[in-house]
Amino acid sequence: MQITWLGHSGFRIEIETAVLLVDPWLTGNPLFPAGREDEAISGATHILLTHAHGDHAADAARLAKKLGIKVHCIHELSEWLNAQGGVETVGFGKGGTLDLGGAKVTMVNAVHSASIDFGDKGLLPAGDAAGFMIAGEGHTIYVSGDTDIMADMGWMAEYHQPDIGILSCGGHYTMDMARAAWAARKWFNFRWVIPCHYKTFPILAQDASALRAGLPPGVEVIEHEVLDPIRI
Repeated sequence: MQITWLGHSGFRIEIETAVLLVDPWLTGNPLFPAGREDEAISGATHILLTHAHGDHAADAARLAKKLGIKVHCIHELSEWLNAQGGVETVGFGKGGTLDLGGAKVTMVNAVHSASIDFGDKGLLPAGDAAGFMIAGEGHTIYVSGDTDIMADMGWMAEYHQPDIGILSCGGHYTMDMARAAWAARKWFNFRWVIPCHYKTFPILAQDASALRAGLPPGVEVIEHEVLDPIRI
């Protein structure tokens, strides 16, 4: 398995035979290096979106067309993307599971707003925000999506038993580092935690020191550089 941070909340996850682009916001992303898009998306097989905000979904249609692949997301957002023309989508809902190249991807709950806030038509409703449990190669990754702490994390942890947490924890728009650490400590049994939705803007946390300080011994916090892959 290989996980590559694309900056902000974007990830490239190579698992089983799938190459998943999760929330691949590249255009206008202050952390994504110019001129390296082709490297970041090469060989991608599927796009996953946690929700419709522009810092997660604004590039999805363009990249899907460029690569000739489908976008997988909550039903309402999939219908809107499909209506834009030239974009193949697979809409599903919370509790639904897709087999993407041998990786089992289950949509789970998140607590966040989810309107389409990019383009020239103002704010448009686009279903709910979500997270994903991605299982394959003997591991389960919890992609939290933009969220605060929620009680659902308790049953999600018990049922899916993720050992890798990709947690949006930069604060202001999502839970912060200390809250993410509390949730991980209370409910999850992570071996690795990868922070995201941080560093991008001054209003967000610039490092994961509070996350690292709040986690129990034995949990490795991985702060890797953009486009510097890690292998698990």
